[in-house]
Amino acid sequence: MALQPDGSITARNREFYDRLWSKAHLKRPEQFNTWPLVSELLPSAAQRLELGPGLHPHLPIAGTHFIDLSPAAVRQLNARGGIAAAGDAATLPFGDGTFDLVAGFDVIEHIEDDRRPFMEISRILKPGGTFVFSVPLHTAFWTEFDALVGHARRYEPAQLVALLSECGLSLEKSAGFGMKPSNGRAVKFGMWFMTHRIATAMRWYNRVLLPLGLFFQKPLLFTAGLIDTEGRQGLVLVCRRNGLR
Repeated sequence: MALQPDGSITARNREFYDRLWSKAHLKRPEQFNTWPLVSELLPSAAQRLELGPGLHPHLPIAGTHFIDLSPAAVRQLNARGGIAAAGDAATLPFGDGTFDLVAGFDVIEHIEDDRRPFMEISRILKPGGTFVFSVPLHTAFWTEFDALVGHARRYEPAQLVALLSECGLSLEKSAGFGMKPSNGRAVKFGMWFMTHRIATAMRWYNRVLLPLGLFFQKPLLFTAGLIDTEGRQGLVLVCRRNGLR
């Protein structure tokens, strides 16, 4: 989900993802392979926020703050006990040092000026607070699918770590994350359905593709610092806000 001030990328993302989430089913965070990591972080995360979850939140819904562009997602999250509001990650409506934990899975790559959300996340985290997020890797892996889902970039790992440091965030550990379909014809076929037959596409996604993806997802294998990213399509990172609690 893209989260940034109004602009061409934001407008496209808002339209695309609101259509998507208006036809999708909400999935519980326990169903994702990030849950073991999240479970470890929850005891010290009384105040928590997730950015752009849509209907696939990775943090517990009840009692968690959520910011998302999609009104459809905001409505469903609030109906299930979340504290959700429409907004963007460039101007978060929270005071300095509010949260123990901030999460943002598949979010930052949608934002044209990505320094702004990293600075905002650093600002609203308590000193020593945790930021866990995922991004796609390597410009060389860019495809039409990236454009369809509203990506502004794929990250080069060393540049990403340097940007985090500039924004007051220290990388603690990381793991490979996500996957990209390898069959180009299948990707193009899916893209056509997503743009021309979204109702049909979402029925297949909800009933077949997403359940299969959840069934076959692999456990996250974390390494201290930055993993070897050669050939990796994506990365999940656990960072710490510089300073003591």
